[in-house]
Formats: sequence, C-alpha cells, structure tokens
Amino acid sequence: MIERSLFRPEHQAFADSFRRFIDKEISPHHAAWEDQGHVSREVWQQAGANGFLCMSMPEEYGGAGADQLYAVAQIEEIARAGCTGIGFGLHSEIVAPYILRYGSAEQKSRYLPPMASGAMIGAIAMSEPAAGSDLQGIQTQAIQSADGSHYLLRGSKTFITNGWHADLVIVVAKTDPAAGAKGISLLLVERGMPGFEAGRRLKKVGLKAQDTAELFFDNVRVPAGNLLGGPALQGRGFICLMEQLPWERLQIAITAVAAAQAAIDSTVDYVKQRQVFGQPVAAFQNTRYTLAELQTEVQVARVFVDKCCELLLQQKLDSASASMAKYWTTDLQCKVMDECVQLHGGYGYMWEYPIARAYADARVQRIYGGTNEIMKEVIARAMGLSGR
Repeated sequence: MIERSLFRPEHQAFADSFRRFIDKEISPHHAAWEDQGHVSREVWQQAGANGFLCMSMPEEYGGAGADQLYAVAQIEEIARAGCTGIGFGLHSEIVAPYILRYGSAEQKSRYLPPMASGAMIGAIAMSEPAAGSDLQGIQTQAIQSADGSHYLLRGSKTFITNGWHADLVIVVAKTDPAAGAKGISLLLVERGMPGFEAGRRLKKVGLKAQDTAELFFDNVRVPAGNLLGGPALQGRGFICLMEQLPWERLQIAITAVAAAQAAIDSTVDYVKQRQVFGQPVAAFQNTRYTLAELQTEVQVARVFVDKCCELLLQQKLDSASASMAKYWTTDLQCKVMDECVQLHGGYGYMWEYPIARAYADARVQRIYGGTNEIMKEVIARAMGLSGR
C-alpha cells in the first residue's frame, strides 16, 4: 500500500482523539438515532465543548484556526465508524465558511461563536421540490421592501441536512426574479422568525439518523441585515455558491473513499471467518480477486483525493478536479458496497450488519452535491466541450 503523506502527527493525534469521542458519545447511540430519525442535540453540545466543531474558524470566533486537514480527518473517522447521522461536516465546513468568507463583521460575531460551541446548529437550503442540481431554477423569492428594511421571503426547500434541528439556515433565494443567476442572494434565516417552519423529517433509504427535512417560508420578514455579506453581495449568491462547491464536493469524495475502505476492511474480516463448504469464504479465488480489485481501485481513489486535499490547502483546487473526485469516488463507493454485500451473502442484506447500512447510506452520494451527471457536465465544459 502507498503510505499516505497528507497528515502530520498533530492531525493523526486529533483523529485518534475524535475516534475516542465517536466510540464513547456517538456509536453507542447511533442505532437509536436511526430509529428516531435524528441525533440528539446533546451530541452537538458535547462536540462543541470538546473543540470538534468549526475547527477551521479563527480563534476569535470560537474555532481553533486549524487547517482543513483536521476536517478531513474528522470526515474520515465519521465515515469509518458508519455514523452517517452526524452533520458536523456541513455545519462546520460548509455553513460556517460561508459566513466567515462572505459575512459582515456583525454577522460573523453573531453566528460563528454559537456555531462553534454547538449552541446553534447550521444548515444551508438550496434544493427545492422542482430544483435540485440546477440552482438557477429555484423559485424561492426574497423581495426587498420599499423602505429597504427587510426582505419578504416565500417558498420552500427540501432534502435539507440538519434542517429539522437547524437554528440558522442560509437560504438561497431570488432577490431579483428577472435576473436569472445574477438575481440570486443568500439570506440568514433564524429559527423562530414568524413564517419559518421546519416540516416533516424525511424518511430516506439510508442516512436514517440524519435529520433531513423540508423547510417552508411563508412571507418570512427577514431583516436587511441578514442578507449574507450585506448590499454588496445582493445578486451575487450564485457566484458564492460556485466558489464553495469544490470543497463541498471534495468532502463527499473524502467520505466515499473512507467508507469504501471501511467496507473492504470489515468484509476481509468477515470472509476469513465465514465458512462455506467446509472452508472460509476467503479461500475461494473469486473472493480474493474481487477484494483485490476493490482495494486497488480504492487505493487509486485515495491517492487522487489526497492530492485534491493538498490542492485545497494551496487554494488551487478547481471545480473540474473536485467534480472528478466526487463523481469517480461515489460511483466506486456504490460498487464497493454492492460487492461487499454480495460477499456477505444473506447476512449482507440484514440491517443489523454494518455492511447493509453502508450499502443504503452510499446511494445518495451520487446524487447530492450535484448529481454525478452534472459532475460530468462540469468536467466536459472544462475540456472545452459544450452541448450548446
């Protein structure tokens, strides 16, 4: 195996610490959280108290000022443990960075410290019932009042991770419906604003402990001061989204590789122990060759994703490379899960076995963050190819 050079000793020490946190505070409860459809708010507060939220935020806002490799290590540990209900990554490495990068000084000081402590849970609302990967097709509108004091937000969102728990939601809305992509802005909507309601928790094929929800905005009066970045960023929300999507997509790829490796590791252990026709399943050539092929492909994927992580730190990760990573690794993740279920036989289809849950959890990876078909379109356009 190629030795990884991505992490320094301090990153590994952090990973070990976070693994112990998972073993103590998350894994023992995860099955119960799957049954109830959401994790406890207490685990967010425990994570905040231990410094496991918003680690890349500056210390003045309650973070650790850490590089993004700490987030990579955290994502990998969550995937390794199969604790897919935990929405820390989206909260800490998608929602908080939007506020840090684009928010006003007042917005940063108001929202980032409680997010770092776990007192405030963050979400971002992009997808709508009739608009998923095509963000330009959203219908949610936020029309500014004549005196400029507020926006009147109306519309709905769906498939929102952390949506049911969310105290703060970055809502993607059209502030100028006639301007296309140039009319999209980002608004900071808080729990308790009249007209803002979280709908039912959606029952999914996988990710059953993750509180994915519908959100509804019935003429919510959003103060003008809650426009992310202030007047200068009105109509520039689509640009902000495009700037942040490479890191979001890379996070999905990191999860895919780590989950695939965990599936291979657990399957290797299983086939060594499981007896068929008087010998271990691992003794059959088909088993050995299948696992050898899967391990080779996951090793190749890991090297590429690690390189993308290095480019991220250098601020050189481009959209096409992130799209390649997202599409390739999530396709591979689903392939690995399918083959590993097969090697488990009938037990692989039983929910009590981790491989069954990993199989169900994997499927959405090819959909969210932009479908893999959209990823191929992004890559093709970077090659100078267009369907128009």
